[in-house]
Amino acid sequence: MAWSTSSSSTPHQKHEVFLSFRGEDTRYTFTGHLHASLTRLQVNTYIDYNLQRGEEISSSLLRAIEEAKLSVVVFSKNYGNSKWCLDELLKILECKNMRGQIVLPIFYDIDPSHVRNQTGTYTEAFAKHEKHLQGQMDKVQKWRVALREAANLSGWDCSVNRMESELIEKIAKDVLEKLNRVYVGDLDQQIAKLEQLAQLQHQFLQNIPSLENVRNHRATVQRITELKMERSVRMLRLLPTCFHIWRIQT
Repeated sequence: MAWSTSSSSTPHQKHEVFLSFRGEDTRYTFTGHLHASLTRLQVNTYIDYNLQRGEEISSSLLRAIEEAKLSVVVFSKNYGNSKWCLDELLKILECKNMRGQIVLPIFYDIDPSHVRNQTGTYTEAFAKHEKHLQGQMDKVQKWRVALREAANLSGWDCSVNRMESELIEKIAKDVLEKLNRVYVGDLDQQIAKLEQLAQLQHQFLQNIPSLENVRNHRATVQRITELKMERSVRMLRLLPTCFHIWRIQT
């Protein structure tokens, strides 16, 4: 079963995806719903629930970024205000360039060009950064470069006119595909329920033999076979990668 963790969680826990977001903007809305969708798809996801943050990003959070296969960066209006978020972004892009980590930017209630060029709400945010970090202008410049690089990556623009629930579902499945994984949990649940039904139908058939009961049992067994075939077809998507790994190992 999928799980979520916070920055205070034990280090032995494993995750595939790291979520970077501005808490006050999307914690209880878009990002919270995206995390729930990823959990339903059995994607182990690291989400930081620590509301009290210090000035420096924690070592455990840096390690969580390093351990992820994919980072989702939810850019929002106030993302650029947070030095913590900007430091997360620096680490995420470092992992992308050094370790090949996948980075998926999402632009929520913000024009991608504002992130790319630090305009709109990002203009005021960087004016404050430059004022308060006058002795660390090199770091401010790194943040600017990081935002430009991340905004140029292929991602999702949430300003497109569509239902948010539908968009979140598409993004979650995009993450699943980028991890080179398939979801069969829905089929497993259906198969398990139908197998229980088939067992009950078989017992009922033994007690009350009739043509109708035979037909009902056969129909259930046929549906189980169809669902298992659909499950196998989904899993076939993994074969090229698995075969490639086998050839390398042998």
